[in-house]
Amino acid sequence: MLQARPLQAGALRATRSVMSMTVSLYDEGAFAPCPPNFNLAAHVLAAGTAVPDKIALAVVRPTGAQRWSYARLTAAVRGTATGLLRAGLTPGDILLMRLGNTVDFPIAYLGAIAAGIVPVPTSSQLTVPEVTKIIDHLAPKAILRAENVPCPDTDLPVFGPDTYEAWHDLPPADYALGDPERLAYIIYTSGTSGTPRAVGHAHRAIWSRQMMMDGWYGLGPEDRLLHAGAFNWTYTLGTGLMDPWTQGATALIPDSGSDPAQLALLMKRYEATIFAAAPGVYRQMLKFPIPPMPALRHGLAAGEKLSSALRDGWRKATGTEIFEAYGMSECSTFISAAPGVPAVTGTLGRPQPGRRVAILDHDGQPAPLNTEGVIAVARTDPGLMLRYVGAPEATAEKFSGDWFLTGDRGTMDAAGHVTYLGRDDDMMNAGGYRVSPLEVEAALAGLPGVIELAVTDISIKQDVRLVVAFYTAEQDLDEDALKAEAASRLARYKCPRNFVRVDALPRNPNGKLLRNRLRSHVIG
Repeated sequence: MLQARPLQAGALRATRSVMSMTVSLYDEGAFAPCPPNFNLAAHVLAAGTAVPDKIALAVVRPTGAQRWSYARLTAAVRGTATGLLRAGLTPGDILLMRLGNTVDFPIAYLGAIAAGIVPVPTSSQLTVPEVTKIIDHLAPKAILRAENVPCPDTDLPVFGPDTYEAWHDLPPADYALGDPERLAYIIYTSGTSGTPRAVGHAHRAIWSRQMMMDGWYGLGPEDRLLHAGAFNWTYTLGTGLMDPWTQGATALIPDSGSDPAQLALLMKRYEATIFAAAPGVYRQMLKFPIPPMPALRHGLAAGEKLSSALRDGWRKATGTEIFEAYGMSECSTFISAAPGVPAVTGTLGRPQPGRRVAILDHDGQPAPLNTEGVIAVARTDPGLMLRYVGAPEATAEKFSGDWFLTGDRGTMDAAGHVTYLGRDDDMMNAGGYRVSPLEVEAALAGLPGVIELAVTDISIKQDVRLVVAFYTAEQDLDEDALKAEAASRLARYKCPRNFVRVDALPRNPNGKLLRNRLRSHVIG
């Protein structure tokens, strides 16, 4: 399948225009359009058809690896598409995925998309109440469920591993080709209102990720990219699997339960050339000795801000750089540094080739250079979501004229380098996941003995932030009991790590909660 790139001459012209710009608008021309008859899964697996015996995926552990060739992977994906169609699903139907950290996850995801069915990949950490809300909101036609993954009792068809793993061996279905603007998949993200949002993406979303290949990854067919995340994390699904496969490269994923102390050894043993992880994983790895890794070219980081201390520590330990990217569930990554295009110290990097990005002022116009405003991406970006499914008002709030508003603040210099200055709201970052404090507070409403409760994330030391709940009560409450109750209502990454009793929650004269004052609280 054609892998379109922006023309080099256009890129040169764009560089000159950016250097002379007077407002915070980076625009080097539109990216090549997506083909009119398109399927996301077909695009991901196309490069593998030329190298059917090459290893597409290795699930690695110190004692050995489970390997999947491109031929075997493609057969399992297309067989799964056949199984879903034979089970009665039709193109456009929604399929909820309640799967664990195994290779079944990407196979089911691509199999559904290959058939034109709309998968909803979800974290296995979600609790029964959280999954119930998703089912009520999306009304899926069926559920894929692994053993021991929380899911409510339902009248919907539920297919277990004995069924969906047997689908791997069925005859291959044809790819459901069609309009690249049609809905391909749905992912959930925390909404600023406290209600998780169902982000609907089109098939064209994968086409736009080609802008990351040179604009962030430096990724080619000969690379072996090891991603430290779980299969069922969207960061892993995109950066760790879909993008290497699009290039015909090899994806390496640590086996479930791998210890951070083992990651560097796995990288060395399996000759990883690129390493991708959230900043917190780099921090954990640097606690242990790092062996020489002669094959490693560089690392990639996303999910939360990368500190200069982590960057410097990794460089000292490995002799390689970490290239950071900025993005979000609604548009993946679109600002980054890359090999050969390093970021200016203190900045995120520049918009990737083919992106149109601006810093907007209060009037929704590109701000003067080096002036703080809201980071925005053009609504014509091929990687931008279609909509928040079932939430037209929330969708409309994110758009202003020609722009999609990220809710993050930053500045842009004359060369297009973007400096991140924080959120425009109270969103928290929990291990690379964006979490709304309002969502957590709503889930914890009515905790026994609690009068009032508020949640925020707090920095306890450099590069470490924890979600903390502050509450008022007539007396100190059993913290273990509070944590246990929270765990029954919320995914683990959303749960407060501490419950702190205070005399009163800080509020302004109008009664509005002042979360910034909570963030100054010292946690012992």
